[in-house]
Amino acid sequence: MTITDYLRNTPPFAPGRGPRYVQLRDRLSTAMAQGILAPGSVLPSEREIGNLTDLSRVTVRKAIQDLVARGDVVQKQGSGSFVTEKAERFQQSLSRLTSFSEEMGKRGLQTSVRMLEQSICLPSAEEIAALNLPDDASVSRLARLRLADDRPLAVERSSLPTDILANPMQVTASLYEVLDRNGTRPIRATQRISAVNLNAADAGLLGVPDGAAGLHIERLSYLASGRVAELTKSIFRGDAYDFVVELNQ
Repeated sequence: MTITDYLRNTPPFAPGRGPRYVQLRDRLSTAMAQGILAPGSVLPSEREIGNLTDLSRVTVRKAIQDLVARGDVVQKQGSGSFVTEKAERFQQSLSRLTSFSEEMGKRGLQTSVRMLEQSICLPSAEEIAALNLPDDASVSRLARLRLADDRPLAVERSSLPTDILANPMQVTASLYEVLDRNGTRPIRATQRISAVNLNAADAGLLGVPDGAAGLHIERLSYLASGRVAELTKSIFRGDAYDFVVELNQ
């Protein structure tokens, strides 16, 4: 059954079942759940949906906006409205200090990176405090979009003292590979995880709607000497990632 047939043959909207845009939204959600609207498929235009359901374009638009806000539909300027392609969920253990590349490699996935920033800068007040730096120090900064099998999963922004990472241009994929070669790979870390709604910039990089659910992870990594080596703030897609902690008595 096509979405056109589905909308044409469903019963009329009932006055006692809530606003018409909510009823339409729920019908479109049902079509997605039943596979009538498959992930990645395009929705009919507002005009076409209105003609099929005898609803105004304002009502249709409001129903689609609700689906966008819920993350079920993504709108692409000039192309239309598309059913969101739900990403496969990944589980990552928090019991070991590993890199994104190492975690994805265990799953047989091909990782890639899009560099957003590689620079040496004067540290911010936050970086001075977190990395325990003198005021006249400098830091190497990296910002990377991390992908697995060409699917964007995370945005990572890292700051390291320049005597630990002297040249951020050395990093072409895995930061920890470079630190391993340099003999400055961290051996432990503390992480703070919080739920966030993605801002427009990060949502655009990750290919999800503005305001979609995400996970914010702030990591402080330490050398064997106890020195702080790395401050990393990462944004992960909330629809793709679960972090798992093993507890033992």
